[in-house]
Amino acid sequence: MSRLKILAVASPIALAMGLSGCAMGGAIPGANTPITQSEEQQGREYHSQILQEFGGAMQGNSANYVRDVGQKIAVQSGLANTPGAFTVSLLNSSVNNAFATTGGYVYTTRQLVTLMNNEAELAGVLGHEVGHVAARHAQRRQQAQQQNTLLGAAGAILSGILLGDSQLGSTLGRAALQGSQLLTLGFSREQEREADELGVSYLSRAGYDPMAMSTVLESLARQSSLDAQLQGRDNANLPEWASTHPDPASRVRTTAQLAAGKPGNVLNREVFLRNIDGLTYGDDPEQGVVEGRQFIHPDLRFAFTAPEGFYVVNGTDQVTINGQSGQAELKVARSSGSLSQFVSQAFQALSGQGQAINPQIQTTTVNGIPAAYGQARANSGNTQVDVVVFAYDFGGGQTYYYQAITPAGRAGVFTPMFNSFRRISSAEAAQVVPRVIDVVTVRSGDTVSSLARQMAYSDAQEARFRVLNGLGANEGLRAGQQVKIVVRGR
Repeated sequence: MSRLKILAVASPIALAMGLSGCAMGGAIPGANTPITQSEEQQGREYHSQILQEFGGAMQGNSANYVRDVGQKIAVQSGLANTPGAFTVSLLNSSVNNAFATTGGYVYTTRQLVTLMNNEAELAGVLGHEVGHVAARHAQRRQQAQQQNTLLGAAGAILSGILLGDSQLGSTLGRAALQGSQLLTLGFSREQEREADELGVSYLSRAGYDPMAMSTVLESLARQSSLDAQLQGRDNANLPEWASTHPDPASRVRTTAQLAAGKPGNVLNREVFLRNIDGLTYGDDPEQGVVEGRQFIHPDLRFAFTAPEGFYVVNGTDQVTINGQSGQAELKVARSSGSLSQFVSQAFQALSGQGQAINPQIQTTTVNGIPAAYGQARANSGNTQVDVVVFAYDFGGGQTYYYQAITPAGRAGVFTPMFNSFRRISSAEAAQVVPRVIDVVTVRSGDTVSSLARQMAYSDAQEARFRVLNGLGANEGLRAGQQVKIVVRGR
């Protein structure tokens, strides 16, 4: 949750992004057509909106390095003859994501970069996204979805899984995935295959090892699996960059087949590691931090704890809380009128077509904070659900509020979370520091186990270390090798 954004709503931007599907052969029509003036103008108009939605563009050495690599791979596309024609941005986001917009605007998040292990993998990710632009996938998708925005389509996907296909489900479901995780649901398998093929081709043309596309996909598949395990989910099919469509293992194989026999062997591992040393890993404290089931925002000075069995995802405009028995989101809005009026208006916004929701609203105090809440039962498709809105007068003209939805009779699962919302002291806020990447050289006697114990986590240290460094389950280390660990910053 951004420190500055209050009830901001992401625009339904038609972006070319995501990575999924399987590789294919054959020529791709129009993939060498240069960027037009109108396409460049359109991308420029989207640019500021994207930066706002994804935490802003980072500055400094790492950002400059990503820009240079991105421009080097993008020029291989034939979209433009000069590297400067492409705008490549490193985004301050903790989600594994990369995308590009029409006109040569290319983006990757810092979190995705920290998962990579050499420059060729970085070039492969960015090359895949440039491939979407070269194949004009965004334009083709716009033509096919003239009646549906990207946000609406993704919201329907979520609501179909948890809430049923109803107006109420679509409203809350869409809000729960708005932001960085949402913007990876867009392309068909065929379009993803085309972008894979182009990305591998660009790698080879630039002299990079084209197998890097496969290895970065493998790391992403392992990360998705680890995330699912740590969050207690049954699957790893979150809508992230590597899993827009399921079966990432298949994509590892097919991109490797594409790379077979193609020239190129440059990895630039040491150069890459040198340029990401010190990069923030995970949440930026200025945007709030997830620690297990607890969310704490040192700048906004509040914290809460999710219920047992739920996991927390920090977004630009809201924090989402997801579990098998329901989902919720925490947002902030400008105060207007009484808390009871605010809760009533929130229910009106959640009401479905022809379905009025009129809860009985009550006032209370939670950890010294004035609060109001309401609960109502509603129809969602063929099932009944309970909807709760719980709002807090945090002072300074701001109202924090949860919107939660559960199967009928299960709303009480969120009661401990509602009661955990609290202010934090300046001393507690000062203790929240970022995690950062620290590149170290393996010494004689070092092992995976000994280095993993330095990871700034209390759980799954070795599993995290292996995924971060692209190490297989039985793979060891050698003296002189450089590896990444995650440590507490300052």
